[in-house]
Order: sequence, then structure tokens, then C-alpha cells
Amino acid sequence: MQHLEEKIAHLIRTVDDLNDVVAKQQGEIDVLTRRVHMLMEREAMREQDGGGGVVIGDERPPHY
Repeated sequence: MQHLEEKIAHLIRTVDDLNDVVAKQQGEIDVLTRRVHMLMEREAMREQDGGGGVVIGDERPPHY
């Protein structure tokens, strides 16, 4: 019986540790999702303004 109680205690600790890891990862995913969304909005605004500025071939960018 003591062996089962030890296994259960170990499993409970493992589940708690994994829960902490998952919660931390979810927070990081939320931050990254917001950043990607912000970058996509910036890029959409840049495309609307026509400021894409693609360099073709050996053409020098305007700041040279």
C-alpha cells in the first residue's frame, strides 16, 4: 500500500510540474501571437503606403 501511495505522490508532483510548464509555454505563445499579429498589421500598412522598396538586380537602394 505504501508503494502505491509513493507512486501516486510522484505522479501528482509530475502532473503539477507539467502543468507549470504548460502554463508558462501558453504565456509565451500568447506573447508571440500578439507580436506576429502586430508585425502583420505593420506590413499590411507598409504595403498600403507603397513603401515596400524592393531592390531589383544590381540596383542600389536610394540611401546610397
